[in-house]
Amino acid sequence: MSKRQLSLNLFVYPNGHHEAGWRYEGSEPERVLDISFYQDLAKKAEAAKFDALFFADALALPDNIRWASRFRLEPITWMAALAAVTEKIGFIGTASTTYFDPFNLARLFSSLDHLSKGRIGWNIVTTSIDYAAQNYSKDSHPVHADRYARAHEFLDVVTRLWDSWEDEAVVNDVPSGIFADDEKIHEINHIGENFRIRGPLNLPRSPQGRPVYVQAGSSPDGRAFAALHAEAIFTAHQTIESAQEFYGDIKKRAAANGRDPSQVRILPGISPYIGSTEKEANDLLDEFNDLTQLEYSLTHLRRRIGVDLSGYDLDGPVPRHLIPTEGDLTEITRFKLIVGIIDREKPTIRQLMHKLAGARGHFVFAGTPEQIADKIQSWFENGAADGFNIMPPYLPGGIEVFISEVVPILRKRGLFREDYEGNTLRSHFGLDRPKSLYSEAQRKSA
Repeated sequence: MSKRQLSLNLFVYPNGHHEAGWRYEGSEPERVLDISFYQDLAKKAEAAKFDALFFADALALPDNIRWASRFRLEPITWMAALAAVTEKIGFIGTASTTYFDPFNLARLFSSLDHLSKGRIGWNIVTTSIDYAAQNYSKDSHPVHADRYARAHEFLDVVTRLWDSWEDEAVVNDVPSGIFADDEKIHEINHIGENFRIRGPLNLPRSPQGRPVYVQAGSSPDGRAFAALHAEAIFTAHQTIESAQEFYGDIKKRAAANGRDPSQVRILPGISPYIGSTEKEANDLLDEFNDLTQLEYSLTHLRRRIGVDLSGYDLDGPVPRHLIPTEGDLTEITRFKLIVGIIDREKPTIRQLMHKLAGARGHFVFAGTPEQIADKIQSWFENGAADGFNIMPPYLPGGIEVFISEVVPILRKRGLFREDYEGNTLRSHFGLDRPKSLYSEAQRKSA
């Protein structure tokens, strides 16, 4: 592909990304535990030639389940079921370096990459919700710095496990009776601060070499981690200026680490509210916001900024002086994003809740199909994005209208593919297939 092209992922969230999406007419909340619901979404996205479906995860039930369907299906099971009914679209699932074991995760994702013929990505998270610890027989949740230290070691181990079989290790020579060249299968013999793992993995190298490394997080630790490891980065920004700063910083850091910046795809989230006119689009957003439930919004805000605002005048200013300025919470990317909104826009509490209701701090934009396409093109062509995670306010209708109304405009402008040019998630993202760390060529160049 000679011309730079957008990447588009469908970010699947139960009943859509607006917190009241499940209440909107046309949403299908009764189907969120029906695999055919997600398979239908995957088929629609594949027909539109999207790069991937992305599925987030959390390791504990949130305390606002009373007001919305915020439980989580297990992503690996989900990806397997969707890969079985599709052929080319990729799937990106979340798994935590804090609560998984490297060998087990390496097996699970490698198995999926084999069975899907190379269409799997791993969204690497360290888990920010502290009450997850109590679901994993732990007394307390590790602090931010410790989680990232473990994550670096985890990535090192998983990478070497996925590379422990060289590409030529499987011989499969029936006449000679040789199935594998065991001299090209390597123990990793890792002994570190958190893990002691012999290896090798009990699976050959997968079609992509390794599943695609995906990461989300814009804290200083998150940026450093992404610049070292990530091949696609999910990020949240409210302005093009913020997105440009992040984009430039990550590309520069990747280059400083000896990486090709073009091999790092930066993909902000955008939640589009689409109308035939600008007024119709804004009315649609207002209609969603009118469905929000006060208790849900206040609970979400309390969890994000550490302050209970339930006793305050909702049409008064956010009491900025109550928001913490230090501690683990202040290191979380979404906390910083929300504080940025407060400082920049000076919203009332109600306005802030509505701002976050649309997509939990990701960029919400209401407009015509042309205006949505203009915004995507502007960010793409002005150093703010390599593509986007599309975050429909409700499902399935929110993605259907984006596919039917916005995607054709992007194609007409030469920004998005007419058809897939390859069969793997790496090929969709324009990422190279990495060589095994243990390959002969790699050893000679080391």
